[in-house]
Amino acid sequence: MFRLRFFYGYALGLLSFLLSQAPLALAHPDTLVLRDGTSDKIFEVAELRDRADVEFRFYDPYLAEDVVIRGLVFRDFLQEHFGAVPGLLHFEAWDHYGVTLSGWDDPNWILVTHHNNEPLTLRQRGPLRLIERDYGTRDPARLRNFNDWVWMVRSIEAVW
Repeated sequence: MFRLRFFYGYALGLLSFLLSQAPLALAHPDTLVLRDGTSDKIFEVAELRDRADVEFRFYDPYLAEDVVIRGLVFRDFLQEHFGAVPGLLHFEAWDHYGVTLSGWDDPNWILVTHHNNEPLTLRQRGPLRLIERDYGTRDPARLRNFNDWVWMVRSIEAVW
């Protein structure tokens, strides 16, 4: 009897773990997972591309050339889906890089969906990335000045 209970407890624990990981396991480069505690929303990247309403030309310090960028104001996106801008956000990228950063209550941050009028792909550090529209007086020749830009965004989790 003990073995049977142990087996059922183990199976239930494993099932719970697998179900908690389901949104990320089901994610693919055509989706973005937005997590707020235990609640997950899955967005189609195509939908975000259709909603992209900010377009501008700027100098990309990583490519060392001017590019045309299109995307969404990230602060507005956060307010729409979280009700407010979280103090911290944890990002997971498609290459399994993870980072937690603050300072997102700024309209300067753009959730990029297009690069030179083409949808971003994983090869172009997409399908979504976060950049600053205006990087002020920082020297674009010093790439360390831009280490808070997030590429290949797979999921975003609010940390309240």
